Amino acid sequence: MNSKQLVLTAMQNKETPRAPWVPFVGCHAAKLLGVTAKEFFNSADLIVKGVQLATERYRADGIPTLFDLQVEAEALGCDLVWADRNPPMVASHPLAEGKTLADLKIPTKNDGRFPIVLEATKRIYETVGKDKAIYGLITGPFTLALHLLGTDIFYNMIDAREETHELLKFCEAVCIETARMYIEAGVDIIAVVDPMTSQISPDAFVEFVSPYCTAIYKSVRAQGKAVTLFVCGDATANIEVMCKSLPDGLSIDENIPLDYVRDTCQKYNISFGGNIKLTVTMLFGSVADNVNDTMNCLAIGGKKGFILAPGCDMPYDVPFENAEACAAAAMGDVAELMESTSPLEGVEANLPDFSDKSKVYIDVITLDSLSCAPCQYMMEAVNTAAKGYDNLVIAEYKVKEKSSVAAMIKLGVSNIPTICIDGKIKFVSIIPEADSIRAAYDEALAAKGLK
Repeated sequence: MNSKQLVLTAMQNKETPRAPWVPFVGCHAAKLLGVTAKEFFNSADLIVKGVQLATERYRADGIPTLFDLQVEAEALGCDLVWADRNPPMVASHPLAEGKTLADLKIPTKNDGRFPIVLEATKRIYETVGKDKAIYGLITGPFTLALHLLGTDIFYNMIDAREETHELLKFCEAVCIETARMYIEAGVDIIAVVDPMTSQISPDAFVEFVSPYCTAIYKSVRAQGKAVTLFVCGDATANIEVMCKSLPDGLSIDENIPLDYVRDTCQKYNISFGGNIKLTVTMLFGSVADNVNDTMNCLAIGGKKGFILAPGCDMPYDVPFENAEACAAAAMGDVAELMESTSPLEGVEANLPDFSDKSKVYIDVITLDSLSCAPCQYMMEAVNTAAKGYDNLVIAEYKVKEKSSVAAMIKLGVSNIPTICIDGKIKFVSIIPEADSIRAAYDEALAAKGLK
């Protein structure tokens, strides 16, 4: 059983000799090549070289051709902000800026960066894809809808339900066409990456996500390919309804207990994947930490329907030796575990003085709002709700930075994104409505005699 067969067998929720290893290498491939993320995401040559190098160096059984959830949005007219060490970020929302759904057309292979992405995918299939499972990652319908409309979608789900369904139906069509183009280019598995679905309730998922995702799964399977749903953030409450939407597999990040996902997925005969910690382990940990975390995931996941992977897109600056350590553990090459040391030893948490009576401090713990969609829209909600207020100090703590991890621990935060006000956790993982945020601001200001 070669690597590709190993992944595809696991995707069918069957027993495998060992759990297949799929490093989700996106912008980190740019680091392997010594180029910026912007250069990488705009060059078919660099994408191919980066994926080939990552596959070889990290001994991958499967790998994505690209991890960029802005490709479809850009082709649909969203402006992007580029960074050297992160994927691009959506900076404008056409449907919130005067355009209507009738103005938008389903992207083709000639739009946006699709020519670059599809050329790279074909070349990866012709080389790496001979014995490795190739993933094509598409932006899920709910996250794509949020890119197009912005956070107003959360209000429209209540006040303009029919319009919201029309938008999601359009996004479903975009997803189906994007998946078709990837499949035509040679991918083995379509991953519907919909991180924003961690921000809604199970009932909202059933109404606004399930019908559209299920249609996408059906289309992919009709073309003879497997399909997995990829979610980020604390989507624990939605795992069961996600399984009921019936993908072939479910991929999760470190915010969700792997044993719970295993048990729920197995109940529905669905494969599952995850969830090596991205920051504390892969980015900041020692080689021993990475071996230990990988071994723990393998012990929980077992050999039936489990695909070992990082919790999400590997950060640009993950040390090469850490990813290699995960690969060694995955392949059973680690003779003994080295004693783990704390990656945060000597690191200070730079938090404000919450006893200061002249200000109210809003601290938002994120992965990075420049690269994580739920984090981006959480920060957007916080800043939008703050308009018209005085005496608020808003800070983002990106847990890609060690000092922010220390701050996260000191604040008692266990899930991201999370909003803290004057050192107290207020909103966890779910993006709150503007009225709820403003009410929390008012309460904190009143407590300090500022309102």
